[in-house]
Amino acid sequence: MNKRIFKSLWWYFVSSVFLIMLSSSLIMASLAFLYLRYGNVPTHGSNPYGPIIVIMLLSVVIGTIITIMVGKRILSPITDFSKAAKEIAKGNFDIHLNESHRVNEINEVAHHFNLMVQELRSIETLRDDFVVNVSHEFKTPIASIEGYATLLQDRNITEEEHGEYTAMIIDSARQLSTLSGNILKISKLENQEVISEKREFRLDEQIRQALLLLESMWEPKHMILNLELEKILYTGNEELMMQVWLNLLGNAIKFTQEGGEISVTLVSQHNSITVVISDNGIGMEKNVKKHIFEKFYQADHARAAEGNGLGLPLVNRIINLCGGTIEVISELKQGSTFTVKLPRH
Repeated sequence: MNKRIFKSLWWYFVSSVFLIMLSSSLIMASLAFLYLRYGNVPTHGSNPYGPIIVIMLLSVVIGTIITIMVGKRILSPITDFSKAAKEIAKGNFDIHLNESHRVNEINEVAHHFNLMVQELRSIETLRDDFVVNVSHEFKTPIASIEGYATLLQDRNITEEEHGEYTAMIIDSARQLSTLSGNILKISKLENQEVISEKREFRLDEQIRQALLLLESMWEPKHMILNLELEKILYTGNEELMMQVWLNLLGNAIKFTQEGGEISVTLVSQHNSITVVISDNGIGMEKNVKKHIFEKFYQADHARAAEGNGLGLPLVNRIINLCGGTIEVISELKQGSTFTVKLPRH
């Protein structure tokens, strides 16, 4: 809580105590006045102020008791905050503070505290899911390597089988390498707020280079490539931008049938650069489209060997760091269109 909230709470407490003591004193003073006026107080032989002193002391005691009760009620949110903080420190995020206190500042603090707990709970859930997903993704290629390595120990296998098993081990090892590399990249980017190592390069030439690197994927499918690329100079991290095009183009090729068509358009506007990558492949359902930028999400779990669900989250993070946006339009069996917009400066 900041100084303003403490000040407000303090004045609320002081004013409450003042009103309690004032009310108590007025009540007791009234009783004393009535006693002196109508109580037939003797004028000689006894002290007429004794009962008044008793009344005043009684007023102090009653006022103190009421103050303690009211103060406990007023300061109870501080106790609640302390208890809630201790529970969070223990790892318990099922905490919710009451937001219906009379002091608006305390309600505001409780509201933000609850939001913080909710975010921590979400982060904890994401962390658990991340660990589970990473464990699962590593388990599959490791089991494959172990299985085919065991088969290779059989001296009676043919040369053809030997080559097949060796190729499977190599593919699984590459999958592990790609997975670990993507995890390191996305972890680094999530803790990064500024793009470093910027330089000026030709964006159209980079997209062409990415397609050449992916030639082994689209050439056997006899795919049609339609390119409309303006000559554009862009200042950014060349390596990270190459990751964007390799992932987007790789997905377009992967999920487009043989003989399919992929179109890539690069245009420059006044303050932005727009890249549109579209295909006429299998497309996506609406519920799938909502989650494609989430880590480890895979629409078809039968295709686990084809990816690890980190490509598009990596693309999304890079685009965000560049100050740009990425959008997708897709319908099942109608293809997908990804639109990337980057600021020119």
